[in-house]
Amino acid sequence: MVDGDAALMSPAKGAGKAFERLCLIVARLRAPGGCPWDREQTLATLKPCLVEESYELLDVMDGDNAAGHREELGDVLLQVVFQTLLREEAGAFAMEDVLNGISDKLVRRHPHVFGEVAVKGVDDVLSNWEQIKKGEKKEAGEGPRSALAGVPAALPSLLRAQRVQAKAARVGFDWDDRAAPRAKIDEELAELDESVRNEEGPEKVADEVGDVLFSVVNLCRFLKVDAEMALRGAVDKFSRRFRDVERMVQDAGKDMRSLSLAELDRYWDEAKKADA
Repeated sequence: MVDGDAALMSPAKGAGKAFERLCLIVARLRAPGGCPWDREQTLATLKPCLVEESYELLDVMDGDNAAGHREELGDVLLQVVFQTLLREEAGAFAMEDVLNGISDKLVRRHPHVFGEVAVKGVDDVLSNWEQIKKGEKKEAGEGPRSALAGVPAALPSLLRAQRVQAKAARVGFDWDDRAAPRAKIDEELAELDESVRNEEGPEKVADEVGDVLFSVVNLCRFLKVDAEMALRGAVDKFSRRFRDVERMVQDAGKDMRSLSLAELDRYWDEAKKADA
């Protein structure tokens, strides 16, 4: 127990036996005579499972469905237990190592909570976090790493852009205020327009579109808006209103493909008013 924890209520109180039960069930599925599907799985085959379960968890986090949230958390936890068991079977590490590893890391990287370090706010916390990480890598014998190290290439592009920009900002590579990233969007849009006007080809146009998107993400960071979630919300809103348009057109006994853009716009305006 970490000093000062005696008065805290553990969120895992009473979960020890339940967690051990889950680990035993997964081990039984993997054992001889267990489930053929589970026995065939490898770290490679579990990758898409983890991705799918993670996105299902993200979906349910948007609402008030507590039962669904609990279920999806369990599915993600299953992936952690399953992958750990595969590593344990190979003699690499066990669940105890995973749990102690993350606990040690949290204590080590929060000296302002578990030590004597004083911080003034979130910026100090993030700066200390990066310095501690560098120290850990140095102790492990690793050479100097880029400030952008640790951002997975497999992240969704918007989220990856956010992480890369935030990491660059932590070492001082950043604008002074939001006016500059806002102006950058106009600059990149002008370059995109020029590329299209000059018919520079699909690769060049795609490159310029990428710059526009990257600039928009940067502005989102300054506005403290999560670009990934903002776009997800915009897609959900469009989908909701489009379905309303489909319903209204169908109720009118018409076919969307036979309507003019002006007619569809009128339906769209009605959907927006109803959704306001």
